[in-house]
Amino acid sequence: MTRSTEGRASTGDVGIVWFRRDLRLEDNPAWAAATARHDVIVPLHVLDPAVLRWAGPARRERHLAELAALDDELRRIGGRLLLRRGDPVTVVPAEVARLGATAVHLNRGVTPASDRRDAAVAAALPAGAEVLGRWGDLVLAPGSVLTADGSVPKVFTAFWKRWQRARWDEWPEPGDALVTDDAGDGDDLPPATAEAGSTGAHAALTAFLDGPVDDYRAGRDRIDRPATSELSVALHFGTISARRVVEAAGSAGADRQAFIRQLAWRDWYAHLLAAHPQLVDHAMRPELDRIEWRHDPDGFEAWRDGRTGYPIVDAGMRQLAETGRMHNRVRMVVASFLVKDLLIDWRLGERHLRRALIDGDVAQNVGNWQWVAGTGPDAVPYFRVLNPVTQGRRHDPDGTFVRRWVPELRGLPGPDVHAPWELDEATLRAAGVELGRDYPHPIVDHAAARERAIGAYRVARPPAAGDDTRLPAGPARRGS
Repeated sequence: MTRSTEGRASTGDVGIVWFRRDLRLEDNPAWAAATARHDVIVPLHVLDPAVLRWAGPARRERHLAELAALDDELRRIGGRLLLRRGDPVTVVPAEVARLGATAVHLNRGVTPASDRRDAAVAAALPAGAEVLGRWGDLVLAPGSVLTADGSVPKVFTAFWKRWQRARWDEWPEPGDALVTDDAGDGDDLPPATAEAGSTGAHAALTAFLDGPVDDYRAGRDRIDRPATSELSVALHFGTISARRVVEAAGSAGADRQAFIRQLAWRDWYAHLLAAHPQLVDHAMRPELDRIEWRHDPDGFEAWRDGRTGYPIVDAGMRQLAETGRMHNRVRMVVASFLVKDLLIDWRLGERHLRRALIDGDVAQNVGNWQWVAGTGPDAVPYFRVLNPVTQGRRHDPDGTFVRRWVPELRGLPGPDVHAPWELDEATLRAAGVELGRDYPHPIVDHAAARERAIGAYRVARPPAAGDDTRLPAGPARRGS
């Protein structure tokens, strides 16, 4: 492709590609369809101040770096990313009118908020212009993996079996449209970082396939060493397609199959949310919306700030606050602690992690929190409560992860770091630790908290409910 030397579209049929969380050119169905259909393409991104305010600092910083990387990618073909700031519902139709564009191409999202935004944009477009949506964020499009009755499977194993057999939709081949070189408000973007963009994403994929993938089953839950793909951020911002990851990983061997299975989980949560948007705020098991959650602002604050007295929980929350990252196993542990040990509403924790995580994704975050809380699809039984000490000793056996993020406990030896209250005074003193001064006592007794949580769940579950996982009817999903 070459660029329009005018700096804006002035001749030929004009199409806009509205980039949102699909910040790549390769394997991007919206980009390919637009370049094949139009003479001139305007690559557009709208920085919505409301979205930026809601996102945590780590995600905001990475978001800007990913935009800079996309702009660099467009520069290599002679174009620029047209960056505008404001409400997309106003900005996108205004750009369509200004440029005389006939279509806005985009890759669709599965959240209720994205549906409302896209519908509002489509309704505000000038006469004759249209929104053309595709699915570029997932391996398989929502609605393509269904049971015989036309619903998304409520059990992952059933979804996985169908997912493996399903045919991939054909994505269009790109054309040779001219690409405009108007940067709009983009000249003040910070420079791209090495890990950002498609280049960074493919480098991470290569590193994973050259090493940890073939020990994935054994290594993926170890939180003390690099053993996962580190691709969640790239998949969140769409700097690499999930399809490309599946193709590159292949299916040879049980470890690679286990990794591909995680991408199927990612699709499953997205498909469920697309079909049942109420899951953002409501339990999949309706009776569990009746759980009597505790109002405990002090407990929530201690959890948020990494001061619970349980080292693996505190290490995970401190890492999150500083870096915007958290290993999946640690996410499960901190979620279980908030919901089961403190009996605090899962929605409060879900919102906090979604905001703080660089890869904070609505479908994945809601799905995983409901899974841990026992309220969601194919969820763990309500009586399963993760023991933070056991989890720490099993997945961080030498205490490496905890000592990194809870420095006041660095003097404690090996796995003893996971339960400092079990140590005698002499051992604590030798390590320079005084509980209650240098590090808090546990804010809750795990065994007692477990019984309290199980009791609350039992009260919420009427005897006739059993293990019923039927979903309440959700509003119809608007297409584009």
